[in-house]
Amino acid sequence: MWKQFLNKLPRKSSSSKPDPNSGSGLVRSVSDTSLGPNGGTACAPRSSASSVKRMSSAVFPSSLVAGIEPLVSFKDVPNSEKVSLFISKVALCCVQFDFTDPNKNSTEKDLKRQVLLDLTDFVGSGVCTRFTESMIAASCKMFAINLFRVFPPSYRAGSGSSSGEAEEEEPMFDPSWPHLQLVYDFLLKFIGSQSLDAKLGKKYFDHSFILRLLDLFESEDPRERDCLKTILHKIYGKFMVHRPFIRKSVSNIFYRFVFETERHNGIAELLEVFGSVVSGFAMPLKEEHKIFLWRVLIPLHKPKGLGIYLQQLTYCVSQYVEKEPKLASSIILGLLRYWPVTNTQKEVMFLSEMEEILEATNMVEFQKCMVPLFKRIACCLNSSHFQVAERTLFMFNNDHIISLVAQNRQTLIPLLLPSLERNARDHWNQAVLNLTINVRKMLSEMDEELFSECEAQFKEEEERRTELEERRRLAWDRLESAAAYQPVTGKTAVLVGLS
Repeated sequence: MWKQFLNKLPRKSSSSKPDPNSGSGLVRSVSDTSLGPNGGTACAPRSSASSVKRMSSAVFPSSLVAGIEPLVSFKDVPNSEKVSLFISKVALCCVQFDFTDPNKNSTEKDLKRQVLLDLTDFVGSGVCTRFTESMIAASCKMFAINLFRVFPPSYRAGSGSSSGEAEEEEPMFDPSWPHLQLVYDFLLKFIGSQSLDAKLGKKYFDHSFILRLLDLFESEDPRERDCLKTILHKIYGKFMVHRPFIRKSVSNIFYRFVFETERHNGIAELLEVFGSVVSGFAMPLKEEHKIFLWRVLIPLHKPKGLGIYLQQLTYCVSQYVEKEPKLASSIILGLLRYWPVTNTQKEVMFLSEMEEILEATNMVEFQKCMVPLFKRIACCLNSSHFQVAERTLFMFNNDHIISLVAQNRQTLIPLLLPSLERNARDHWNQAVLNLTINVRKMLSEMDEELFSECEAQFKEEEERRTELEERRRLAWDRLESAAAYQPVTGKTAVLVGLS
């Protein structure tokens, strides 16, 4: 198996002459060196010499790679040969294994693991002051071979649309994660290294690489998505030329999620990356960034699985309000447009986000949207679901919101008082009753005269409503009496006066 594993690497022709600058004198047989317990070298039996041969890469010029053994430690070669050794080690890591069976090719897997650790340590050490184009090309090829893959269809593909159930699902862990983690660690160190020149690296970390990297956010394994989140953020920061493309590509993922599938595993992680991106937007905001808010972030409140990514989404929206306060009223009206009317769990989430946005909203913007907003809040106060009513009442514990209400009490108290009165009279939940009484008392102390006028007006409206209901009841009684004494036969029409 060793021979089959190592023979997958391209070999240097046996007739080639050694180059004094290529490090050919450093070529060693694996029969002389093998991995020690701490990742160094240890003596190996001579009997393995026949099954393990020297390796080199024919992909790159022989001046760069001249048969350097990948099992040699970076400490054992001079600086002039480290590039060749790096490429040989990367070439060895291009060999793939089946990780579903832990007992299969265990020796070769351990070898690859140690080589990946050596590469990560080398990149992190800063010994190489500048990565050559050959090093970048070889590394990107290895990343693609090991990481980019097509995920099998998920048997839970239909269950991701439920906001409550999706959060309770047990995460699925990839059996190859211990190996993938090493590759991701290497990739993260490589991109974050000062030795990687962005102008040179952008040719290999190109649009195709970024798109395939974004596809990996569909992974069921949360550990992989967490690594991808960090790597995508590093790429966004490193390669400025790719930033518009990354924003556009991620927007397309969001569009597909909102308007087509409502199924994607990495929405929360992508939003977390964009939270940092939005916080770094320059002022004033570009039109492109505002379009991202209207067409992506606001419609992301529509899917049923909102609870999975609500925290990250709220952070992104709040960053827009902090960056440009004039957007607050438009954001609030956008949320009202997507307000859930049958899903009480989502309604509680909307109320939480609305409170956070209102905390950053100034008076001018608040007055633009306060009437439709507090009409919706009044409806939530009368919700028969106690969590919705309770969460709405908790909003009045916020000092900033109370300040906004107090300065606009002539408009808002008449909207709120009828709902508070009905709650105090009819609501079944004791906690809601207690909170209602407290809020009612607070509004009364805010402006007693206005509160009394609104209360009197409410009583008059209730009397009119009671009278109207009584008239309606009497009309139906007359209708039932007429139907009882004069049964309708055939297609005879009956006219009943309601006056």
